[in-house]
Amino acid sequence: MAIVKDNILLQFVRGTLGKQLTIYERNGQIIMATKRGPSRKKPTQKQLEARERMTIASARAQRMMADPEVKAYYASLAGPGQNAYNMAVKDAYRSPEIQSIRLEKDEVVVTAKNEFRVAEVEVKVVDADGVVTESGRAVLGWNGVDWHYKATALPAGGKVIVEAENLPGRYTVKELLLT
Repeated sequence: MAIVKDNILLQFVRGTLGKQLTIYERNGQIIMATKRGPSRKKPTQKQLEARERMTIASARAQRMMADPEVKAYYASLAGPGQNAYNMAVKDAYRSPEIQSIRLEKDEVVVTAKNEFRVAEVEVKVVDADGVVTESGRAVLGWNGVDWHYKATALPAGGKVIVEAENLPGRYTVKELLLT
């Protein structure tokens, strides 16, 4: 790979020359590199899984780019050499993380993080027989990380099921057993 500086001949040339050389621009710099071809090795299972995840993330990102507000949000997070679509793919590739579920009196407090932002947190209260007694959306607290849900009753022997979702629709589920 070579970075071309102040060369009038290659200033407006982009693309592949023959089957040997590729010229492209990245972050305002002209780069010359040998042409890469497809790998001749059979992909591993892990590579196939990563490709599948990337395909799904790309499809979610394309759907999100149709919304001008979401597109503007991701564009505001893009750095040099990146765009809104790149940020949307990055967000769609990973699920949010539920770090903790705490009970404070009759309130369920969920600490959920995502590299970009958690869109919503849903809380379900299940009794000892497995019946959902109540459910609803938690409200984001002032610190931007804790989500609060006011429960009417937390039955002993039951559990609290929390689902955190990010903008692209990826979600994480975590449970807390009630004693």
